Amino acid sequence: MIKAIGSRKRAVRKPDGSYQTFLSLIADLLDAEPVQRLDAFPHHADSSRLQHSVNVAYYSFLLCRQLGLDYRSAARGGLLHDLFFYDLANKKDGPQHTWLHPEIALQNAEEVAELCDRERDIILCHMWPRAHLPRYLESFVVSLMDKVAFFTEVGRTVFVNHKSPRRSNTPVSVRI
Repeated sequence: MIKAIGSRKRAVRKPDGSYQTFLSLIADLLDAEPVQRLDAFPHHADSSRLQHSVNVAYYSFLLCRQLGLDYRSAARGGLLHDLFFYDLANKKDGPQHTWLHPEIALQNAEEVAELCDRERDIILCHMWPRAHLPRYLESFVVSLMDKVAFFTEVGRTVFVNHKSPRRSNTPVSVRI
């Protein structure tokens, strides 16, 4: 079963059925071949682009649902926000990627599903404040959750998968 990193197992089994609701909102997108292809592309730390997109979608879904916003659009736009098919490690245009990949992801997403204006805005503006200014609150939420997912994925790699000096039995000394 697909699971968002950092969601803890109990979040998947919430009694309110929120994870099942989340999965039902994105099931058609998850089954699409272009979305499944994202699993082959590394993204932040040791996460695939698909795992990152699921993380963003789930965190956005939860927050939008809590705030009474359009959680369906947040989940779907969050899943499709990085729908591009090149490896960032091989890309030479660095800073321009910030501006270019939302446009590419939007074009690819429109081939996968019929999008509403809110979902288009979410995909196009997820790199805010370095790119387009969002028109909808859900776009701000997805942009924020994109950053939260980044730190969760990188933090998981640094502090869980690798030894951190603070996790060793050797005391850490600090000179003042």
